[in-house]
Amino acid sequence: MADKNMSMEERGRKGGQATAEKHDKDFYQEIGQKGGEATSENHDKEFYQEIGQKGGEATSENHDKEFYQEIGQKGGEATSENHDKDFYQKIGQKGGEATAENHDKEFYQEIGRKGGEATSENHDKEFYEENGEKGGKSRSKQRDEG
Repeated sequence: MADKNMSMEERGRKGGQATAEKHDKDFYQEIGQKGGEATSENHDKEFYQEIGQKGGEATSENHDKEFYQEIGQKGGEATSENHDKDFYQKIGQKGGEATAENHDKEFYQEIGRKGGEATSENHDKEFYEENGEKGGKSRSKQRDEG
């Protein structure tokens, strides 16, 4: 019998603790999957975009640049542990195709210009001489093999 003087919040907390003590990780994964499937049957792409945007905005209000750098690094490390070179080639190709579909020649000219400017600010004459030499050797090797 529930204590009538106990708040709804306290009853909820106690119920949550009792449930957590009775069930393991697999139980929560299973009910999470079932809930996700049921939700996906009842909602469309726009619903997920909207809640994703709201979640992103709320998160960005509560965290700083370092937070995002840290979780990005952790995610990158976890991904690299679980995937091989072929995975990265496939997603790189998909990303390149998607970018090509969404941008025109002027976009590529602009990012090329910005990249060139940033590179020239960060490197000296020797850097370019070394890269030119490597490129020349590579080109020469290709001609000899072809």
